[in-house]
Amino acid sequence: MEYRDRWRQEKEGPIPAKAGIGLRFPHHAAVLDTLPDIAWLEVHTENYMGGGQPIAYLEMIRAHYPISLHGVGLSLGSAEGLDVAHLERIGEVARRIEPALVSEHLSWSVVDGLYIADLLPLPMTEEALDIVCRHVDQTQAYLRRRILVENPSSYLRWRHSTIPEWKFLAAVASRTGCGILCDVNNIYVSAANHGWDSSAYLAGLLPAAIGEIHLAGHSVRELGGGRVLRIDDHGSRVIPAVWGLYAAALARFGAVPTLIEWDTDIPELRVLIGEASRAETLLGEVRQGFRDADAA
Repeated sequence: MEYRDRWRQEKEGPIPAKAGIGLRFPHHAAVLDTLPDIAWLEVHTENYMGGGQPIAYLEMIRAHYPISLHGVGLSLGSAEGLDVAHLERIGEVARRIEPALVSEHLSWSVVDGLYIADLLPLPMTEEALDIVCRHVDQTQAYLRRRILVENPSSYLRWRHSTIPEWKFLAAVASRTGCGILCDVNNIYVSAANHGWDSSAYLAGLLPAAIGEIHLAGHSVRELGGGRVLRIDDHGSRVIPAVWGLYAAALARFGAVPTLIEWDTDIPELRVLIGEASRAETLLGEVRQGFRDADAA
């Protein structure tokens, strides 16, 4: 497909392999006023579909930074088909902002026309794989661009799933030519909740497909009987174990644009920039390693 053919050009494209932050409403004015030294910004597409002041701010910020649009409501896994009106609204925002990247989740959130405000896990079956691939193809054809699909965090699994999540995600990328948004925190959370091997998850993803990495904090809930549940709430700093898994991801995938997400209990802008600086340090070490290898 043309999306796959264009990937080599896009790999070194408008978003550099550096650290960025998720832009949320409380930081609109601060970003414009101070123009912090940050490589790029990502926003939730749905927050800018209503027009008005939010997208006006985003247009002004877009003049200074590359922007990535990260969707949370397209519901690629819905068996009843994509909401075409929602896809058209994504297209309207994309035409206005001209983002460097567009991404969506490997999940579902719509049934019988009812939107459920959560990213629900898919049954990992051949039937679900066909549905997701059909919807990714439809989305890429409408937007006329390659999208990235993000691995979810999950707390329950379908009993009749037959495909490991990492193989399912890799198959979507292979069959549609889409890229993968590798959320390292989500891998850590899901692996802890389900007893998966997070290293095996990373090993199951092809480096050439990885277009972006997400990092975030999560919380831990005690369930009793010594059991715990990790919850991907994006409300705290990245924990050391996730930083370690991120380093392993960089060792496998190379330097990839990396985003710090923080959606609840949003801190001052400087805190987000500090987290991004830590990611940038690790990215810099990877880039230096490549330079040293080339010089040898």
